Amino acid sequence: MRQTKMERLLPKDQRPYEKCEEKGVRALTNQELLAILLRTGSMEESALELAGRVLRSGSRGEGLAGLCAMTREELRQIHGIGRVKAMQIGCICELARRMAKEPAGAAPRFESPESIAGYYMEDMRHKNQEELMILMLNGRNRRICETVISRGTVNGSVASPREIFLEALRHHAVSIVLLHNHPSGDPTPSQEDILATRRVEEAGALLDVRLLDHIIIGDCCYISLKERGIISI
Repeated sequence: MRQTKMERLLPKDQRPYEKCEEKGVRALTNQELLAILLRTGSMEESALELAGRVLRSGSRGEGLAGLCAMTREELRQIHGIGRVKAMQIGCICELARRMAKEPAGAAPRFESPESIAGYYMEDMRHKNQEELMILMLNGRNRRICETVISRGTVNGSVASPREIFLEALRHHAVSIVLLHNHPSGDPTPSQEDILATRRVEEAGALLDVRLLDHIIIGDCCYISLKERGIISI
């Protein structure tokens, strides 16, 4: 790896590559891991310093969660992050999301709120606005598909029971699960969330398409309205 003058001046035990070779990847901090992936800094700062600055620049706070919430355009506003480095960071975050889903396979079977939240957590927890997704299931609780039915502001998203069940019937779903995210990171349901869930449950009972759950995704946490007793099925 080509090293800048700044990187050559670092003590050997502070150089991410040397530390990785000596102690292994698990010994590296988030900053050091990102520095290795970025490969180079500039004449003014090392890759390690650039990585630290990037991790402090997240649009939704510092660290990896803030980093993955940033768009490519936002990344390119950071001095030292050009087109290629912005794409590299985007690819890293996308790999993390896909790795979180990989164990479930192509047609995952969902048996619990935990399994559903775990599958969609990395997709939804970094979003800057609310999205309402319908997960459509067959009679064995295997995923048929999912679709985002509405996108809103940071304060909410709106979808009517009619829109939701038109989509469910189009895909011949036996049951559905609603998921939406709270960009604040706090998954506590609002009164509007509760009322909307009850309307969808009532409509599903008439159409013989069960609403199994409504899961609200926060930052590495979730709340199941089924577990809260708000959904009666």
